Formats: sequence, C-alpha cells, structure tokens
Amino acid sequence: MSEATRPNSIARLIIANFFGAFNDNAWKMIVAFLAIRSATAGLQPGTQQFENLSQLQTTMTFVVFTLPIVIFSLPAGLIADRLSKRNVIVWMKGLEVVLMALATLSLVYPEFVPPLVILGLMGVQTAIFSPAKYGIMPELLPHDRLSKGNAALEMWTFIAIIAGTAAGGFLLDLAGANIWISGLCLAIFAAIGCIASFGIPHTPVARSEGGFVDTIKGSLQAILADRVIWLAVLGSGLFWAIASLLGQDILVYAKALTLGQPDSDTLSGLPLAFYGIGVGLGSVWAGRLSGRLVEYGLIPLGAIGIGFFTMLFGLIAPGYYLTLVFMAALGIASGLIVVPLNAILQWRSPAERRGGVIALANVFIFASIVVGSLGAAGLAVAGLTPLGILIFTSIITTAGMLWAIYLLPDFLIRLIFVIITHFFYRLTIVNGEKIPLEGGALLVPNHVSFIDSFLVMASTDRQVRFLVDEIYYHHPMLHWLMKAMHAIPVSATGGLKMILKALRDAGSFLDQGDLVCIFAEGQITRTGQMLPFRRGLEKIVRGRQAPIIPVHLDRVWGSIYSRSGGRFLTKLPETFPYPITVTFGEPMPADTPAHGVRIAVQELATRAWDYRRAESRPLHHYFIRRMRTRPWRTAFADSSGKSMNRLTALISSIALTRALGPLWGDEKNVGILMPPTMGGALANIATAMAGKVSVNLNFTAGKSGMTSALEQAGIKSIITSRTFIEKATLELPEDAKIIYLEDVLPNIGFTTRLLAVFAALCLPIRLIEKLCGAVSRPSVEETATIIFSSGSTGEPKGVMLSHYNVAANAEAVGQAITVNDSDKLLGILPLFHSFGYMSLWYAIRFGMGIVFHPNPLDAGKIGEVIENEAVTFLIATPTFLQIYMRRCSPGQLGSLRIVFTGAEKLTEKLAAAFEDKFGIKPIEGYGATECAPAITVSTLDYRGQGIYQFGSRRGFVGHPVPGVSVRIVDSETGALMPPGKPGMLLVKGPNVMQGYIGRPDLTAKVLKDGWYTTGDIAIMDESGFIKITDRLSRFSKIGGEMVPHGKVEDALHEAFGSDIRVFAVTAVPDERKGESLAVIHTIDEEKIAAVLEKMAGMGLPNLFIPKKDSFVKVDKIPVLGTGKVDLRGLKETAVKALCPSA
Repeated sequence: MSEATRPNSIARLIIANFFGAFNDNAWKMIVAFLAIRSATAGLQPGTQQFENLSQLQTTMTFVVFTLPIVIFSLPAGLIADRLSKRNVIVWMKGLEVVLMALATLSLVYPEFVPPLVILGLMGVQTAIFSPAKYGIMPELLPHDRLSKGNAALEMWTFIAIIAGTAAGGFLLDLAGANIWISGLCLAIFAAIGCIASFGIPHTPVARSEGGFVDTIKGSLQAILADRVIWLAVLGSGLFWAIASLLGQDILVYAKALTLGQPDSDTLSGLPLAFYGIGVGLGSVWAGRLSGRLVEYGLIPLGAIGIGFFTMLFGLIAPGYYLTLVFMAALGIASGLIVVPLNAILQWRSPAERRGGVIALANVFIFASIVVGSLGAAGLAVAGLTPLGILIFTSIITTAGMLWAIYLLPDFLIRLIFVIITHFFYRLTIVNGEKIPLEGGALLVPNHVSFIDSFLVMASTDRQVRFLVDEIYYHHPMLHWLMKAMHAIPVSATGGLKMILKALRDAGSFLDQGDLVCIFAEGQITRTGQMLPFRRGLEKIVRGRQAPIIPVHLDRVWGSIYSRSGGRFLTKLPETFPYPITVTFGEPMPADTPAHGVRIAVQELATRAWDYRRAESRPLHHYFIRRMRTRPWRTAFADSSGKSMNRLTALISSIALTRALGPLWGDEKNVGILMPPTMGGALANIATAMAGKVSVNLNFTAGKSGMTSALEQAGIKSIITSRTFIEKATLELPEDAKIIYLEDVLPNIGFTTRLLAVFAALCLPIRLIEKLCGAVSRPSVEETATIIFSSGSTGEPKGVMLSHYNVAANAEAVGQAITVNDSDKLLGILPLFHSFGYMSLWYAIRFGMGIVFHPNPLDAGKIGEVIENEAVTFLIATPTFLQIYMRRCSPGQLGSLRIVFTGAEKLTEKLAAAFEDKFGIKPIEGYGATECAPAITVSTLDYRGQGIYQFGSRRGFVGHPVPGVSVRIVDSETGALMPPGKPGMLLVKGPNVMQGYIGRPDLTAKVLKDGWYTTGDIAIMDESGFIKITDRLSRFSKIGGEMVPHGKVEDALHEAFGSDIRVFAVTAVPDERKGESLAVIHTIDEEKIAAVLEKMAGMGLPNLFIPKKDSFVKVDKIPVLGTGKVDLRGLKETAVKALCPSA
C-alpha cells in the first residue's frame, strides 16, 4: 500500500478536520450568545422584540462567518490546485492556532480585538481549508472507498459540529465570569488538529499553470460540461440554504422554549447538536448503503426525509424534547444527502480542476447559506414567528423533495431495489472497478433469475440501460418502472426489423457514453446451466470502441427468484441473508465473438466459486445436518431388504467411529476395502467424522495394486468385511492390520450406543467431532480422500481430493441435475471409483436415499432392486447399460427419471437403443478422478409454454458443471482453438485435485496455473457443449500421421452393426512405421473380412483401416472394476499375440 493510501492517512485528516469544525461552531455559538445577551439585555423574554433581536443577532453572526467563505472560496480553489493540498491543510491548521489564540485575547479585550473579526477570519481560514480537504480525498482513497471515506469524514465532521454547537453555550456557562477560558480551550484543540495534519501524506500539485481567471473559467466549464456535477452543486446549494434557514430558526425557537431555565444557552444549542448526531448516523448509513459505490439514489431518499419531518415541524409545533427527536431525524435524512453530494463532486471533477470545482461549488453553497440566514432574518422582520418560519421551510423542502424525485427517479428506484437487495441478499461485488468510470460499455451477464437486472444495478453506481423484452416493458404494471429506468424494449416476436432497431438503439446509447446491459442468453435458464449466447451482442458493438464487460452472477440459482427445482417463489432460501457474488471480468474488445464472451463469463464463475470456499463445510458436516432433517426418512438401504433411517444412520456412524478409535489410533490415512454397501458408506462417513483420510482400495486391481496403494498412502490399517473377502476370494496385502467390521460391531456396548444417541440428538457438530476423535477442527482444505486412478494406462496414482473438492463438485452437479428428498439413487458404483465416492456425498448433500447393491454386473438383481425400491436415479457406465439392456425388462426400470452415464464413451446407437427400450434417454457426463470427478454433465431438457432449453446433445458429454472452466487448446502451442476444432482439454475449478500423493513431479506435469491437463482431445461447440473425441495417449503415430483409436473403434462397431463393445483398438510396435494398429475382439473370425470391406466404403483414410492379421480374438474385452476398458491389459494382450518377441 502506498503512502497515499495508508489507512491512518484518512484518520489524520479526520482528526485535523474534526477540531477545525469543532472550533468553527463553538466559536460561532460563543459569539452568537454573547451578541444575543448584549442586544436583549433588559428585554422581556418571549416578546416579539426579543425574538426579532435574537434572530437578527444570530443572522449577523452566521453571515459574518459565512460571507468570507463565499468571497474567498474562489481564490481557495486556485490555491488548492496550484499547491500541494496537504501543504495547504497544514498551513491552515497553523493559522487556526493563531486565530484561536487571538480569540482568547478578544474575550479579555473585546474593544481591541472584536470577537466578530476573529469569526470573520475563521471564515477565511475555512474557505481556504475546505477545497484542499475535500480535494485531497480522491488522492488518498481509490474510487471504491470514496463513499465510505466521505461517510467517515462527514460523520466526524458533524460529531464535531454537535460537540462545537453544544460546547459553545456550555463553555460560556462553565466559564462564568472568566469567559477567556473558553477561548483557551479552543486554542488547545486547534494545536492538536495542527499536529495531526503533519501526518497527512504529501500529495503532488494538481497543475502548474493558470491564474485566478483561468481557475474560475476552467472550473465553471468543468461544472457546466457535466450534468451530474452541476446538478450536485445546485442540489448542495438548495440543501444548505434550507439547512441554514432551519438551523438558525431552530436556535431561536429553542431559545424561546428554554427561556428562564438556568442553562438556557446550553439547552438552546442542543437541537442543533441532535441534528449533528443525526447527520453522523445518516452519514454512516449512507456509507454502508453505498459500499464501494457513489450512491446517487440516496439524494432523493434523503430529500423525502427532510420534506416529511419539516412538514411535521410546521403541523405539530413540537415541544422541546420532541424537537430534539425531529432534529435527529432531519439530521439522518441530511446525512443521506451530503455524503453522495460530496462524493459526486470529488469523483466526477477533473483531477486538475478538482480544487477549483469544489471552491466554486463552495461559493454557491455558502452563498446559499447566507441567503438562508438572511431569509430567516427577513421572514422574522416580516412578522413570521419561529413556528411560521418552520412552516415556510417545510413548503420549500417539499418542493425540493419533489424536484429531487423528478430529476433522479431512476436512481431513487434503483436505491430502493438496492436496499431490498441488500436486505434479502449478502452481496459480494468482485472487480467492480472493471466497469469504466465514464464512457459507454456493454455489460453481458449470465441470466439466472428475475432479479438479475437489480443485482447488476446494485453493483455499480452508474446508470445502466437494460434490454428488456417488450412484453415486460409494455406491461401495465411495469411500464412506468421500465420507462423510469430508461430500459430499451426489444421484441422477440416482432420480426427481425424490430430486433435490429432495438440493437441499434442500444448501440446509440453506447455512443452517448451509457452503460448498456444485455442478457445474451435471451431467457432465464431453467436447467441451471448457462445457455448459448446469441449474436445480438455482436451487432450492438459492431464498429464501435465500447468494451464488452463480462459479468457473472453466482449463487442466484437456488434463490426463490430462480427456476431451481422447477419452482418459482414457492421455495425457501437455504440461508438468510442469501449470499450472492457478482463478478466483473476484464474489458474485452468490441470484436469479441459471442462464444468468446460466453467463455469469459464461464471462467468468471470459477473465480466466483472461490468466494464459496469460506462458507463450505467438511463433508461430514453435510451428513450430520442432513441426517437431522426429517430424521424418519430412509438414508440407506440395500438389495437384501435392509434399511436405516437418517437418525439411525447418524447414530450408527458416531458409534462406529467411537468403536474404531482405539483400533486405528493416530493413523491419518485409513484403507477401506468394501463394496458399495451400507457398511462401506458408514465406514467412509466414520473416517471423515474422525478427521481422517479415507482410501478406498480397488479390490479389482489384485494384491499388487492394493499393496502399491498402501505403500504410496502410508496405510497401516484396512477396514473391511470378512464376508466380502470370502465371497470375493480376495488375497489381502501383507503387513497391514485388518479390521473386520464383523468383529467391531458386536463390541459396541450399551454406553457407546447411548452416547451416540445423545450426540446425534443434542450435541453441536464440533462436539460430535471431538467425541469421534478428531484432534483438530477439520478444514475444507484438508484432504478428505485419496482415490487411486484406474491405472488403465499405467501405474495407479493416488489423487488427493480435499473436502472442498468433493463438496464443490457435488454442489455443482446438484445445480445441473436437480434432485430432492423424494429421489433414490442406486448405489452400484464402487467407492474406489471417483464417481461412486462423489455420488455418496452428492446424495447426502441433496437428501437422496441410497439403495446399495454390491455387484453392478448383476443385472437381474439390479432390475428387481430398481423396481422394488422405486429407484429414480441410476448412475452406470455404458458397459453396464449394455448389460441391463439385455437382462432387464422395461417395467423394472419404470421408476427411473434420470439415467446418468460416464467413465467411457456412450455411443449414439446405445443411447438410442436404451431410450427405445426403456423410454428414458441416458444423459452423459465426463470426468476424471483428478477433478473429483465431474467436469461436464448433461442435464434434462426443459419444455414449457414457448420455451425449449436442451440439456444434452447426442454424442456430447454436456456443459462444464457450474464453477468449472474448460479450454480447448492446441496440444503443441497452447493456443485456444476456435469452436468446433479439436484440441487438448484443460480444466480449472474448485474440483481440481490437490495433487498426486508423493509425486510432486507428476503433479507439476499436469497442473499449471491451476489448469489441469486432462490428456483428452475434445471440441467445444458454440453452445458450450463438449465432445470428447479421444485421448492423446490413444493415438498411434503411423508413418508420421496421428491415427485416433477411438475413431477406429467407432468405425468398427458401425461396420459390424453392434451396439455393445466387441472391439477395442490399441497399438503394437512396428519396425517400418513405428506403430501399427491392433484390434482385440470377441466376434467370429469369419466376420472380420466383411467388417473390413464395409469400413473401406466409409471414406476413412487407409491408415484408419486395420490389417486383417492385426485382429486378436479374446473371450471378453478386458475391463477394470470401474467399467473402463483396461488399456494396459489391452496392449499387453496385443503385444503378446502379435509381437511375441517384443
């Protein structure tokens, strides 16, 4: 942080200003009270003559102080611009010390040094100090802190006014005959302020040229050139004229109310002190409402408050104590006005003319104050009583209120929505400074809810023009609002001519320097995914220099105004106030295509998810919270008919964790060797609750694979089931402590069970963690699990996933594929599979029950389970779907509403065949263990009246899940590929792994700047859908040409006419060409010739057609336990058969 922006630099300015404002008002009140005493000596209090003389003396005092400010403000502007503002402040504080010393002397010898002369000189000092004080603010603070800085300055200024106004009479009463003591106190305060001013950082000179005339001329031109500035000056003048008239009259009004009381001088000053308190409170409120913005809408809101309470003054004629209340309320309304008015002058004034503009504004403002003071005296001479003057003031303020509303209706409306937004939502604005302070720009946000426009409005202090469907624009209840907000109507049904007109109008407003906002998707998402961007935005900026600002609205999906869950306004928010993040991106050139803007908005989503991290919770927290909600609902069940409700699941998890505590001791990583069963789920949950890391072992990898995992993860204990080991005939790794659940569960005693029941029902989560043996409070950044990759292409690698990786991925999938308490998930994927592990927590997070079955290949039983348990959600690989097609009847799968598949490619033929048989279209996703695992998902289509939003495309694996960004780049150069062109797929998001355990070299190889290199070749279409074409490792370089194995496999299956996998392509060494294709197959040998003949007629390059002698027949294609093809085993089989000497 530079010297100019150190936090204590503003504090020193505030201290210096505080004592100056205190002394100004205290000395003004001392002089006024002394003048009233002298002029009314011998008169009867309460008479017209008494009130008139008091009014005249007060007016004279106020004018003597104010008139020099009017006269010397213009030279002060020149001084502030031509000299360092910091130096001007220091010099004026030194002058104040001298004047306060002379003030003390004048109280002793008033005939030699008249107090009114000192007061006039204080006015000169204030005139020179003011432009430097306000002009230095933008030099000490950035724009996003200017409103809060002004709020603090105004608050302490009015606290000083409170104290000074009250202290004037108080010091006179306290000093008694020795009134010089009051002057001495002010001199001491002046010295403190002077010392503080030396701590203000040095600032450069604003300009080095131009004299007095140039300053006036240039400042006046700057004001007239900016409508906002001259309206701010005009509004300031009107406000201060009313404040002066009202303040002076209230002083006389209060004096009349307190006549005859011992402390009349002190009591007479209190209403103005309460007004100052109100201004301080209003300034603080204004600062909080404004945040990082300059909030124009506060001005008409404050004007309404002033008009209302001055009218009450005239109508009620309040007594003394009610007057104090009214003055405090008037002060609050005034604080809402002065903060934005001052911020506007500082912000919008040209830097080289800022001092002159503020000085010229001061001339007008203090002239208005003089007019207000003279007006009070004139009205008194005309015969109006103080109450009559209050009624007159209420008429003027009501007119001013109506004028302010007339001038700024859009900002008032905007402010009302901002206040409502801040009440219901906790708004976080990221990179708001990316919006240019002036000039045109096109804002392009995603469209998630009906309040998106208000969220954008609340994120900037500039007026925004929205393109709005004419249906809403011309709606009888909304038209006045749309017109006041200067919206641009666009017709979706009026034909191309009307659409082009709206786009041209939007472009014209950009040319005029306005902000224009277009929701490029054209409609609110109903699927939770960002829709394709339409090209209208390109037409708006074509041929213009205005930048495009991408905007992302995060966490709006799920709010009551979104269509999450298919409901609108009929759901309760999860938290209150509901958190929302609005993120602005780097300005993009006007020639950026719509697809490029969409990618930028998608990448902003990834940044926005970083702000969710602080509110995310460890995985087991979601479990505990969910199990305590509707505890009678089924949490887990299995194919044997057993089930447990949520409360039982929570109690069992706590009891199991307590029982395992002595067995796993202080081990951090714990192995779990279980199929997808209730026991396997509880073991994983118990591990998380104890603050440990679960490592689900791949039992299909054999003893060597499991031993490798134990060694890499440093595992000493394995939790398993004796029944499972015996049925699967598994050979366990040596040197590992085996913990059989059959031995643990019978030893859970009554005391442990009772304690678990008490904890589940009564204890907070932190105490449950301690009860379960967690040494420290788990963090979302801690590793939750280590999942070993399938090893389909080499040695398995241990992927470390944090609690946040898994929780964020589950949250993202839940936004794209909406589920609820009434859904049931079929848990057949093994927990050592990344999708199997994530789906456990996904189901818990969103309240789905899980029905487990340990064998995904047992199609007959799976059909029965789906039918008997009314399962609605099936996650399976395409290989498993092929098996279910052959062995399950359509009725058995009748309860399914979502069939989700991944891990390997879903062929179009299989998808169509599955839909034909079961009446439900499988939707495909794509992921990687390193990404926890979901990277993209398809979702269900949405159909409604006049709306169709497709959530999936045949052959594509969906959109990136919310919060995840993807890039398609050239694998050699890293350059971004255009839509439809294949390239390497990179992924970035909250789901990307922490790294490979014990392998920083491999981690560094695939993770660069937060982007994970998947090794897959993909394309992205203009709608944002992703299609995986192959793996980079699944290419053969034959004669210098790259041949994709996946494409060859697709051609083989098409030629054979099979919707199940019967071919798998790999490569073997070739002495002449480097590599040659090899095909592992399960069909009759006699049919190969016909397949090759048909392939030859498909227009494929010759290199893509395998040789007849490169086919190797096997009983079945080798697959891993995850359902993926075992590529390493595939290659070993081919090499052994075709290259026995290799």
